[in-house]
Amino acid sequence: MIQGVYIHIPFCHQICSYCDFNKFYFHNQPVDEYLTLLDREMEIWSRKTDLDEVHTIFLGGGTPTSLSLRQLSKLFDSIAKHFPMHQIKEFTSEANPDELTYDKMELMAARGVNRFSIGVQTFDAKLLKVLGRTHTNEHVERVLKHADQLKFPSISMDLMYGLPNQTMDQWNEALTRAFEMPITHISAYSLLVEPKTIFYNLLAKGKLSLPSQDLEAEMYEVLMRRTEEHGFEQYEISNFAKKGLYSEHNSIYWRNEEYLGLGAGAHGYVDGIRYSNHGPLKKYMQSLEGNQLPILHQNQVTPKEEMEEQMFLGLRMNQGVSFDTFRKRFEKELTDVYGVKMAPHIANGLLETTATGVRLTRKGRFVGNEIFQDFLLD
Repeated sequence: MIQGVYIHIPFCHQICSYCDFNKFYFHNQPVDEYLTLLDREMEIWSRKTDLDEVHTIFLGGGTPTSLSLRQLSKLFDSIAKHFPMHQIKEFTSEANPDELTYDKMELMAARGVNRFSIGVQTFDAKLLKVLGRTHTNEHVERVLKHADQLKFPSISMDLMYGLPNQTMDQWNEALTRAFEMPITHISAYSLLVEPKTIFYNLLAKGKLSLPSQDLEAEMYEVLMRRTEEHGFEQYEISNFAKKGLYSEHNSIYWRNEEYLGLGAGAHGYVDGIRYSNHGPLKKYMQSLEGNQLPILHQNQVTPKEEMEEQMFLGLRMNQGVSFDTFRKRFEKELTDVYGVKMAPHIANGLLETTATGVRLTRKGRFVGNEIFQDFLLD
């Protein structure tokens, strides 16, 4: 059953140096036509599938806040028309601090958004410039002031570490500034240099200086220690929340549950099928102009693949993978399927079993990706 809906808005007023998501520079793009055809995609899906269990919506990008007030209103009209808004518990929108005006926040709050994920990344002006970010610290402070005025229940802040030439002092300063602000959630990611990004091209030319792996690991250690000291509970490798205010939408992914992905380049998981939409606007829009879903690839997940996903997604969460959930879902014991794979990691102190399941240890979180690879069955 579909638990959540992801909606991709692929437009940006500025392209960041590290971003490899499907995005397009806003100027001269067919934004209104895109929103019209996004409505059509919603309509097709609402007719062909059951939405009775949907309880989260997430607007991502690109940058949803790149849209004008009129365009945002058009988008929310479509969402309200096709999805059961009365049962939506969490409605998140990603946002750039310099684009999230009071008027936009007021409109979005009135239309059901109750959580913002704000792309701050760093408070250091030089690093912001390197990243290609256009906001200032004053923009961040303004957004949080508006959020307080509108009584927003949850504000998440994105931070990044392992940035070009970033020092430990700069990372500690970023965390200090974040802890001083009235936020309820932090998502903190180490920089990954992905193909087809500005950083990738600079790295290939020898023009990008990155912190050592040891320094990056120290930054992660500092992140875990200081978030705990300031009342943030780590519930996933890169996510920390106050008062149990986890990202329910992202938890759908980590619990390996089904979700709808809408928009150019979006991914979804419906009826045991993982699919991805066309990324280029022209191909995405042409499909919908012909009243066809804009799906580029789809794959029926096999039981073997589903078990693998259950492990490497579930182990991202601090609670780990539940024995009981695994048994009910696959009619197999987790230890019967993966006991041999788990044993060396348990011996090395990277995994641990509890009364209810298996999870990464604190030590294991530093090498999570390497551990996940071992749960791909032969």
